[in-house]
Amino acid sequence: MKRLHVHVAVTDIPSSIPFYAKMFGCGPTILKGDYAKWQLEDPKVNFAISARGAPMGINHLGIQVENNIELEEMKMRLDTIDEGVIEEMGTACCYAKSDKYWVNDPAGIPWETFHTLDTIPVFNTAQSGDDACCVPPTLTAVSVASITKKSCC
Repeated sequence: MKRLHVHVAVTDIPSSIPFYAKMFGCGPTILKGDYAKWQLEDPKVNFAISARGAPMGINHLGIQVENNIELEEMKMRLDTIDEGVIEEMGTACCYAKSDKYWVNDPAGIPWETFHTLDTIPVFNTAQSGDDACCVPPTLTAVSVASITKKSCC
């Protein structure tokens, strides 16, 4: 079973949590000083916020899968729509070790398809000092303000 993943960059975790906790009717499943995640069943969403220096707004979207077979199926789909799929196997990000594939959608929003393998005690293991978030450097996270707004749905 697949789960939608939404990751939003915020300026402050403690002041952001009450809004989302009230919206979802529960507190975060995982809470760190710079990160919070709700693993929701209704709606089936992995929703995360982080305060790591990325521009405020939507950082990336994604689809979380439950096993390697589903991940490979998603990889085949991505290969049919984008020849620039970025592969990250065993990567450390968002307090988890995961296998991932990344693409940008036509609006420029990064999408990750991933299978979480384990939890880890650190946000990531970036050596470069640029650990704002997990989006590969060849893809660019976009903020809500940079997406053209329409007057309605």
